[in-house]
Amino acid sequence: MEEPVRIVERTVWRGGRFTPGERVIAEEAAVAFTYNGTSYAVMMATPQDLEEFAVGFSVTEGIVASPGEIEALEIVELEAGIELRMRLAEPRGGAFASRRRYLAGPTGCGLCGIEQLEEAMRPLPAVAGNVSFTPRDIMRATSAIENLQHINRETRSVHGAAFYRPADDSVVLLEDVGRHNALDKLCGAMLHANIDPQSGFAVVTSRLSIEMIQKAATAGIPMMVAVSAPTALAVRAAESCGMTLTAVARADGFEVFTHPQRIKEERSLHVVAG
Repeated sequence: MEEPVRIVERTVWRGGRFTPGERVIAEEAAVAFTYNGTSYAVMMATPQDLEEFAVGFSVTEGIVASPGEIEALEIVELEAGIELRMRLAEPRGGAFASRRRYLAGPTGCGLCGIEQLEEAMRPLPAVAGNVSFTPRDIMRATSAIENLQHINRETRSVHGAAFYRPADDSVVLLEDVGRHNALDKLCGAMLHANIDPQSGFAVVTSRLSIEMIQKAATAGIPMMVAVSAPTALAVRAAESCGMTLTAVARADGFEVFTHPQRIKEERSLHVVAG
C-alpha cells in the first residue's frame, strides 16, 4: 500500500535566487467503492485508514445502517488505484442494486451515487439534544487537534476530522486530502471503537457545507465545530435536524450558528468569607 506522504525534489525561488531542496507532500490515490461486485464511487483520497473509510462512507452515505450489514471487506491494490470491495448482507444488497451504479469524483466529492435533487436534499435524522458542552471544551478541542495532525504538519495540504470527548479529554483524529473523506474516516473509526456519538462533538479543519452536516447527522453527532465558516444551506440543515453548528473557531473564540442551548457557560466558583 502506498505511503500517505512522499518526499519530492523541488526548487525554491526566494530572495532573488533559486535554491534546490526537498518537500514532503501528501499522496493522493483513486479509491473505488464497490458493493456486491458493482462500482458505486471513485474518490481521490489519502491511501491510509481505508477500512475506516469504507465503513464510514458506507454508513454516512446511507448504503448501510451499521457496520454489521457489511458481510465482507477486501482492500485490493491495483495498478490504477485501490479498490474497497464490500459484500452487503440482505436486504441491503437488494436495496443497493436499485441505486446509481457509478460516480467518479474529485478529491472529497460529497454527494455520491445521487441521481435526483430530492436525494441530495434528503430529510436528516433528528439529532438528540440531551447533551451539553462548555466553551472551554470547544477551545480545548480546537487547540488539541493541531498537534495531532501529523500528515498536515509535514505537508500543509490535508484536512483533519476529530471527535473530542470532554469526559476524558480524549481526541480521535483522522486525516485526508478530502474534507468529506476525513469525516467519513472519523465516523468509521468511531464505529469500530464503539464510541458513543453523544459523548462528544466533532471538529473539522475545513468549511462546513451541506454534505458535512448530512454525514454528521447520519452518524448521530450532536455538534460540529469548524475552523472555517459554514454555508447558508449547512446552517439551515443543522437548524432543521437539531444539530449545534459552531464555526470560525480560532484561538480567540468561536461563533455559534444553530442550537446554542447545547453550549453552557462555565459557572464561576464564588467563595463567601464567613
